[in-house]
Amino acid sequence: MQTDSEGGVVSRSTVALSLLGVAAVALLVRLVDLGGRIFHWDEGRVGYWILRYHETGEFAYRPIIHGPFLPVVNDYVFALLPATDFTARLPVAFVGALLPLSAWLFRKHLRRDEVVALALFLAFNPLLVYYSRFMRNDVLVAAFSFIALGLVVRAYDTGRLGYLIPAGVSFATGAATKENYIVYLACFLGAGALVLDHRLLARTSAGESARDIVFSEWPRALVERVRNYGAGSLSAGGVRLGAGILGGLAAFFVVFVFFYAPRPDLWNAIGNPSQLPAVIDAGSAGAFSEMLDSWLGGGHQSHDYLPYLEDFLETFVYGAPVLIAFALLGIIVDRYGVVAGRIRWLVTFATYWGIVSIFGYPIATDIQAPWVVVHAVVPLAIPAAVGAAYVFRSAWTAFDTKDTVGLGLAAIVLLASVGGVVAANADYWNASTEEDKEVLQWAQPANDLQTTLDDIDRIAANNDGTDVILYGTHPPNSDETHFYVSNESNPLGGPSWHSRLPLPWYFEKAGVEHISTPPEAEPGDVSARGAPVVIAYEWDREELESELDGYVVRQHAFKLWSEDIVVFIDADALETANETAV
Repeated sequence: MQTDSEGGVVSRSTVALSLLGVAAVALLVRLVDLGGRIFHWDEGRVGYWILRYHETGEFAYRPIIHGPFLPVVNDYVFALLPATDFTARLPVAFVGALLPLSAWLFRKHLRRDEVVALALFLAFNPLLVYYSRFMRNDVLVAAFSFIALGLVVRAYDTGRLGYLIPAGVSFATGAATKENYIVYLACFLGAGALVLDHRLLARTSAGESARDIVFSEWPRALVERVRNYGAGSLSAGGVRLGAGILGGLAAFFVVFVFFYAPRPDLWNAIGNPSQLPAVIDAGSAGAFSEMLDSWLGGGHQSHDYLPYLEDFLETFVYGAPVLIAFALLGIIVDRYGVVAGRIRWLVTFATYWGIVSIFGYPIATDIQAPWVVVHAVVPLAIPAAVGAAYVFRSAWTAFDTKDTVGLGLAAIVLLASVGGVVAANADYWNASTEEDKEVLQWAQPANDLQTTLDDIDRIAANNDGTDVILYGTHPPNSDETHFYVSNESNPLGGPSWHSRLPLPWYFEKAGVEHISTPPEAEPGDVSARGAPVVIAYEWDREELESELDGYVVRQHAFKLWSEDIVVFIDADALETANETAV
């Protein structure tokens, strides 16, 4: 075993094999029973529009459902595989499972055991696991932005400026997932500025001249680095650096336009190049303008700060307690030179980035949602890796020196950490109940609704005409309308299509014929239509139950702690459907 200050107690080849093993297990963890949790409200919304795009071939960027990555990629997935909860989540699961491999990009700045620890945190943190098994964009934008950062760091470390091209591709792919890629860019620039300030302050505190450092030493170092890019020639180095930067920017632009360009306009422009300028404009400046208008000028951040911060911290503590503990230890270990006798800029950079994310996302987000905590977990995985590796090395040293007390303490910490991560992942596995509300978002239906939806699918396959009636209603003490849509062929034309989610996803992919009644409709009007399934909100259960004789009634949590729905199923239709299925 190698135990020098750079390598830790594992060899380079062992690190590479370990990362591959971690990624393989991470993929398995994300794929097993991936379709076992019913779609969340937001998954149902995006999933429905993906199905519409897959059916019609028409798609244009709509900021309210975030970037076009999932519609574009899942359109290809659904061309190969049936549209299911499992297949819809596949892209996020794969990206989440491959994220641990990105730890290899930071190997010059982390000890080898720290690289492995970083991969483990990225693979098995409960929040990252849960939201890698969820068709949302947060894990995607975090992963692609982190990978892009790693590629830029690698370009800096090695002088191989070709790394900037895949960095541009990765960051553009992240930009195609969710608009907060802009926040990532701001965090990178801000954390970088703070690291420079940190280093400058340390040196001026030791008596050095800030003027000499900023206006003499740093420019000379920059010129020397550029000269090295050109094998001793400053002009050649400048050309190579410029080409690398332009290559990265060009790669970013091409990928960005590919995702954001409207369909089928993009494909039409390939056959008719005269249309290409308009398509490129729509997929670049046009998309960016819509993005800014919606997310910066749309009032999404008009909310009180402290409740959002409290919600963020609650999710963070419940979903990442092991990471928090090791991150705090790692910051101390690195800052006070316990490991290598110096403060490493990458660890400091990640610390600043993570802290800003903790206090910044409660401002940036438009709803109280636990998935935004992912954006703090990813950067803080770096100092957490430092802390965990330090404990591991302490245990190894104690074992080597036969220090039973030290070995016992370190072993307890490591075993408790592993147990905590495993227990949390097991607890949150496909969770859909209020018991786990600290990690789950409130618009999650209960899993038992899935069985009823499967019954509806079978009934619809054996039924001619309308399969489902959605009973329009007003919530108690409210003038809002739920379930009723005046024009079923145009969901956005009705007053309350979103109150049905995630049902539209399930109905659309199964071909369920459905209509809705206005809130002023009488229960007798519903029974007279004779549909085999009627769906209503819980507060209308009593008045409908007396009218729907011969129907079995099932009640399900539609939102975790605020709404229930009731599903009335014609008993004869259900029996026929079950017999046919057998």
